[in-house]
Amino acid sequence: MIVVAIDGPSGVGKSTAARGLALRLEVPHVDTGAFYRAATLAVLRAGVDPTDGRASAEVARHAAIGLRAGRALLDGEDVEDAIRGPEVTASVSAVAAHPEVRAALLERQRAGVRAHGGVVEGRDAGTVVVPDAHLKVWLTAAPAERARRRAGQLGRTAAGELERLTAELAARDDADAVQMARARDAVVIATDDLEAEEVLDRLEAMARSAREASGPSEEAER
Repeated sequence: MIVVAIDGPSGVGKSTAARGLALRLEVPHVDTGAFYRAATLAVLRAGVDPTDGRASAEVARHAAIGLRAGRALLDGEDVEDAIRGPEVTASVSAVAAHPEVRAALLERQRAGVRAHGGVVEGRDAGTVVVPDAHLKVWLTAAPAERARRRAGQLGRTAAGELERLTAELAARDDADAVQMARARDAVVIATDDLEAEEVLDRLEAMARSAREASGPSEEAER
């Protein structure tokens, strides 16, 4: 069994790396951000103010949130597309910043790797969600490179878009500062000059080495 924690800010290739590594290792992929996005959707649907920590946590505690085949579920409904929309994106940092909300979702995030291990991605996966992960990685990239990648993903290639996206990413970093934490023992990988496959190759080599070092009979309780 292997548990890998991949953290880092938006736009560094975290999700691509985590999904790809999980496929290569044949273990579950746990996107902790999807839990917060689903909780945010539940908060918005309930008409609750996303800045109200106590009310948001109450909604999160009673919502059935989980992942199935890489897609987010909310009360049995596939909401993967809905949680990636602009309304949720605009409010997710506020909801995720509440300690009460994070506490309400933590055990559900951990449950996905208890039986068979997995690749957990987020902003505090290595420090809070799975602090005993066999391998912890922090992905990073320069702000300009992050903005360039995000522009490509969103199709925002018009003049001035890179500057706007750079400012948006900086604002997102500020909003996520409460939860964004690099583990002291995390391996830092700057992805600026690396293709996605190169990042995956590095991660796979490190993960397989970590799994061998942990021993075949290890029983991890999470």
